[in-house]
Amino acid sequence: MPASALPASRSPWRSLRYRSMRWWSVANFVSNAGTWMQLTVQNLLVLQITGSAAATGLSMSVQAAPALLISVLGGAAVDRWPRKLTAAVSQAVLGAIAFTTAVLVALDLIDMTSLMVLAALTGVVATVDNPACALLGNDLVPAEDVPSAIGVGALVHQAGRLVGAALAGVAVGFLGTSAAYFGNGLSFLFVASVIPFLRPAAGAGRQDAPAAEDTGPDLTVREGLAYFVRRPRLVALAGVTGISSVFGRNYGLTLAVLVTGPLAGGAGSFGTVSTVLAVGGILGAVLGARLRRPSVRLVGALAAAGALLQVVAGLSPSLAVLIALVLPMAVVESVSDTAGTAVLQTDPPPHLRGRVLGVWGSIGTVWGLGGPPALGLLMELAGPRGALVTGGLLIAGAIGTGSLLRRRRAPAPVVLRKGEHDAPGRRALSPAA
Repeated sequence: MPASALPASRSPWRSLRYRSMRWWSVANFVSNAGTWMQLTVQNLLVLQITGSAAATGLSMSVQAAPALLISVLGGAAVDRWPRKLTAAVSQAVLGAIAFTTAVLVALDLIDMTSLMVLAALTGVVATVDNPACALLGNDLVPAEDVPSAIGVGALVHQAGRLVGAALAGVAVGFLGTSAAYFGNGLSFLFVASVIPFLRPAAGAGRQDAPAAEDTGPDLTVREGLAYFVRRPRLVALAGVTGISSVFGRNYGLTLAVLVTGPLAGGAGSFGTVSTVLAVGGILGAVLGARLRRPSVRLVGALAAAGALLQVVAGLSPSLAVLIALVLPMAVVESVSDTAGTAVLQTDPPPHLRGRVLGVWGSIGTVWGLGGPPALGLLMELAGPRGALVTGGLLIAGAIGTGSLLRRRRAPAPVVLRKGEHDAPGRRALSPAA
């Protein structure tokens, strides 16, 4: 029986019924392992060159900055160009950058300026590569299996991160720093070589080539921005994700200070908390992959639940209580992320999805860059417990207020009085939304 003829399933692994999705997952695992291997080594390389922790942070910001400035242009390119070709070329270019860095490191010709330039180039190419690869994976499966594809992708990301970090230590120890960059370059080439052989399953959405109406002069960044702003559910999703990103989620910062401060734990205790967070993220990705039709309402409800758990975590009297709360916090956050990503990647019409993801990339970069400093300031003013409690209450309060306002604005259906020939409870006709 072909995969397309299989009965509806809620299995988190249902997207793997499709052969191309299985190959794409393997390719993503290899790519994530290579990327994390390079990122792990890159921080060490910057420290070796400069001896400055600030410079390490600067290199990460330089790589992230293009997403803030030109993600919308990258998304427009993804909508204009054939998806598979775009993803394959961007992967090949990223591989070339990794190989160039490896050669410079091997020949001891790397300096901070060249490293920054290469990091910036990587960030520029990523503004095209990220939405192209995200949408390419979704193009391989029917719409109802997209949450599964996203959940599997989250698991692959976590597995690749763990394997990549481990491989970085082995590579540097036995072959030198340049080996990590060579390994990442090979991982990009592997992905580029797999892409041409991917085939969408029957019933999958828009695939490789833009539709006829997508090739004219109206294929602009402004069209994507206008769609995003005029789509209330996307604006609501941005609001929920934004406030959650700023006042929650940065548990590597808030929980580290809470564990080592008021709870009087050490690095080992925080390591335990981090492990529980990782396990919860994996469990949440599996649960999120079971969703069939996620909604913004579900994302908001999960974010509010996570915020209330964060409030209780901020009041934890002991490390044991905190660890017991951290697991459901991570699960809820991961399910919410999977649901939100599914909405974001399936709500826009196919010819606008790249640009919508481009807009989202710019917004997400603002949260990523602005969230930690804002949260750090809140901790300075209120302490780690106060930051967790205040942040959680702000998140839950904002989501609750938004939900109430939405309900008040929703028009009530008008029911006509029943006449002799009327059907019971028949609603009056209303203008189309």
